[in-house]
Amino acid sequence: MFGISPMQLGIILVIVILLFGTKKLRGMGGDLGSALKGFKKAMSDDDKEKDADFVANEKVENKSSESADNTVQQTKSEQKEHN
Repeated sequence: MFGISPMQLGIILVIVILLFGTKKLRGMGGDLGSALKGFKKAMSDDDKEKDADFVANEKVENKSSESADNTVQQTKSEQKEHN
């Protein structure tokens, strides 16, 4: 219903080239490409950081539970010695 014909796209393209010029359009295309590349890199780095944070938190929790177990065992052994 509101489709754009190839003739209309051509006219729009010519107007855009006349307004901005080919150098400006080439620069804008390069900037857009760089922005997309940086966005993808940031997203993949963010996923890696989340995985690293999960592993680090898991190690901290394991160490905490081990130290808590050691404290309980020491307390029990001290109580047996006092009795």
